[in-house]
Amino acid sequence: MKKIYHLSSCSTCKRILNELEPSSAYILQDIKEDPITIEQLDEMYELAGSYESLFSKRAQLYKEKNLKNEKLDEMNYKNLILEHYTFLKRPVIINNDEIFIGNSKSTVEAAKIAMNE
Repeated sequence: MKKIYHLSSCSTCKRILNELEPSSAYILQDIKEDPITIEQLDEMYELAGSYESLFSKRAQLYKEKNLKNEKLDEMNYKNLILEHYTFLKRPVIINNDEIFIGNSKSTVEAAKIAMNE
């Protein structure tokens, strides 16, 4: 499967998508317009190895809910991601059996290399 989970209103996601120039083989899913399902999140989990790695601690709601002072486990991360799209670290790029999570320069560069192989 070749898929990119992103947020179309996010300038960082837009910049990364422009940089990656994904082919038509990639399915783009705007997670605000088309929320991720439990099945999709579980697929990401299988590739990532944890829900925490998919979780964005930079989300406004993370600060608003004062979650940094709580002890969160894997089920908390999963439920929070399913509860609100902003908790998913973006973008999430799935390239067959590889997953690239977030917007760090090294992650985007690795995704670009994998997408062009």
